[in-house]
Amino acid sequence: MRMKEEEIRKRDVFNKYLELVENDVKDLFEFNSFIETNCPACDNNDYNYEFVKIGFKYVSCNICATLFVNPRPSFESLKEFYSNSESTSFWINDFFKPVAEVRREKIFKPRAEHISRLIVNGKNNVIGDIGAGFGLFLEELKRLLPDNHFIAIEPSRDMAEICGKKGFEVLDRCLENIEDMENRFDYLTVFELTEHLFNPGLFFNDIFKLLKPGGYVLLTTLNVYGFDMQTLWEKSKSIFPPHHLNFFNPKSISLLLNSSGFNIKEIETPGQLDVDIIEGMVKGEGFDAGRFCNLLINEGSPKAKNELQTWIRRNLFSSHMRVLGQKSY
Repeated sequence: MRMKEEEIRKRDVFNKYLELVENDVKDLFEFNSFIETNCPACDNNDYNYEFVKIGFKYVSCNICATLFVNPRPSFESLKEFYSNSESTSFWINDFFKPVAEVRREKIFKPRAEHISRLIVNGKNNVIGDIGAGFGLFLEELKRLLPDNHFIAIEPSRDMAEICGKKGFEVLDRCLENIEDMENRFDYLTVFELTEHLFNPGLFFNDIFKLLKPGGYVLLTTLNVYGFDMQTLWEKSKSIFPPHHLNFFNPKSISLLLNSSGFNIKEIETPGQLDVDIIEGMVKGEGFDAGRFCNLLINEGSPKAKNELQTWIRRNLFSSHMRVLGQKSY
């Protein structure tokens, strides 16, 4: 059965969280100190204005179609936001924890199963999860591949402590601050993090250094070509700053990884929620999705919606994108 948005993200709780984010933005950011940037994928400065959301300006690159915040908060101010905002505390305690086990079953377990199939040599690999959170993914992967060494890379002190209690080696700092571990990892995973980064290029340069020659990075991120994002655009709840600064697409994420030295082995959009997200906005919040989408949502059969989602997923038009890159030998 196809996953539903409400299973992993309760609408009323998520809306409350977005309200808190907006309040934190007013308290913690000074817009006149924001930093101008080029496109985070192709480093071009040819872009068009798209819209403003709670004071953050989004533009789209005319070369690779990446959508990104420009100007943007500094790396240090983003760290301060994630460390000390009321919305971050709410996300951990009120948003994530109540659905953690559902997310384990619906997201982390299938993710671990997918990665376990990619690991040809199932023993003695060093596998790191960047932004490990509560360690749910590493737990599931360790169950499948117990004869490997797992490292949680998690800058949050509280969540790093949780990972440590689960028996994982922990690096309790940002990736940018990891030293003396070059060529250490066989695999690094980066889930729902790329869209948050101040400088994705530098981030993937650091990943490249940490991986052994021939090592792999597997990332998931938002796809700006996704059906629900293109339909909802600035009304999309996936577009909410200062969390989500960068929205790549299959072409531009390839440019980004190639520029850091990676060969692209696989790009997929395995998302299951595009149609369901639009249905939730139309029926739950009165969004006008246009004549066809409104007709589909209100009159279309479950079979029709499922078949459309399957087409979206297979043709790289889901908003959930998964990418596998390999460091050259």
